Amino acid sequence: MLLGILLSLIVRVSLLVSIFLLFTVNLQADQNRDHVVCRENLSQNDRNELSSKLRQITGLSDLSFDGAGVLRLGTKEPVGGSEHARKLLTKVISGPTIVILEDASKSDVVFSRVIPGIWKRGGSDTPPIFVMQIDFADFDHGMGDVRALQAFDVGWAVLHEFDHIVNDSRDATGLDQAGECEDHINQMRRECGLPQRADYFFTLSPLSQNTAFTTRLVRLAFDQEKSPTGKKRRYWIVWDAKLVGGLDEKKEIAVLR
Repeated sequence: MLLGILLSLIVRVSLLVSIFLLFTVNLQADQNRDHVVCRENLSQNDRNELSSKLRQITGLSDLSFDGAGVLRLGTKEPVGGSEHARKLLTKVISGPTIVILEDASKSDVVFSRVIPGIWKRGGSDTPPIFVMQIDFADFDHGMGDVRALQAFDVGWAVLHEFDHIVNDSRDATGLDQAGECEDHINQMRRECGLPQRADYFFTLSPLSQNTAFTTRLVRLAFDQEKSPTGKKRRYWIVWDAKLVGGLDEKKEIAVLR
């Protein structure tokens, strides 16, 4: 009982520290539309990886983070990619909200999450601000079908969180549902010719039913229709929940938030 209380306090303190540390970022958002900014702890390699994934999804070949860590969509016309993903990024960058991207690798974050921020010094005219925590290390643990892995990388995770922020979309509350937010992201996947996420929650893999396993493998399903038959083909991603986290051992389903 005492251990549980201590762990809860540690998590809460960690979140508060994360919120207040974001104010070390130099922001001039309203003037320059610097609405998506990297914290200094987000390495150049991670920035390059994220921008590369977003370029693939959006078709914006010169999308990048500038020297100050600000997300820039570039000026070149898109080639392929998802129109809805481009619209979402444009809405994020041109809207009133500030988003700080933070590296949360090897933490209790499961892939990614968003927490509200608070301005250290601000009045009634300060814009809303959010911290997006990204566990880049979690994505290294994914195994399975190539098509599913292409539809579930750090770029898709960030777009999922952006949709929560700017569209106030909701996640599913039960099994066998993708949820409002993933419905939006699935539209983008279709535009990229990728399979769509079938469920919001990932569940235990049959390989983990044997208690002799020291790992806790979970899986997430993606479906894609095969034209012209209209039949769906299912693809799977599998990872070890003991490494990534998020598994509710009592319900044997994963809770992302």
